[in-house]
Amino acid sequence: MEFKNFTYMILLVGSISAPLLLSFDRKVQYYKNLKYIFPAIIVTAIIFWVWDIRFVEAQIWSFNQEYTIGVNLIGMPIEEWLFFIVVPYCCMFIYEVLKYYLQKYQFAHIFKSLSVLLIAVFALVSYFFRHQDYTFLTFLFSALYLSYTLIRNKFTPYITKFYFAFLVSLIPFLVVNGILTSLPVVKYNSVHILNIRIINIPIEDFSYLFLLLLMVTTIYETLKESRHY
Repeated sequence: MEFKNFTYMILLVGSISAPLLLSFDRKVQYYKNLKYIFPAIIVTAIIFWVWDIRFVEAQIWSFNQEYTIGVNLIGMPIEEWLFFIVVPYCCMFIYEVLKYYLQKYQFAHIFKSLSVLLIAVFALVSYFFRHQDYTFLTFLFSALYLSYTLIRNKFTPYITKFYFAFLVSLIPFLVVNGILTSLPVVKYNSVHILNIRIINIPIEDFSYLFLLLLMVTTIYETLKESRHY
């Protein structure tokens, strides 16, 4: 086994190291919410694991074994399974930090209007590019879940911090996913994407991250609210 076989694992460990070390910060006290965060992560991860497995089977994307440790489960490297634990954990840490330090900033009306616009954009992209499977599904699911979130109308107190967290999460996302797609660790079938890339990252991945973070955050806040009943 060569050093490069640890590439994907090193990226995951590097990503989660700071959030883990800072989870016991006295101000944010992230660790106190782990009883809600972990269930939200697991529920979301199950959905994305199934999605990932199906996409590998359909050869929409694949993984370069030169950059993984060689442990595979149902056709996916163990690193990919861990990805859906590590990334949501890091993103929720960012979300909780922003909730604490920017708690007085609320722009719910602006971000609800932005959400309506995004729903329209997501829906239109999924419709006009319905023959590209990854494009169609990721934008469609993003449109549907964001619509559900707005219609349910219980996410308003958190929507500002969600968008802040998503924007901040784009910084490590561009670094980590930029490496994953540039080497590449993850290889995409060009037939199933728009082939529009940012730092070699398919544009669909940004919608994918948006949906992932939105699902984790909404489930997390729902679980927290349920403790009062």
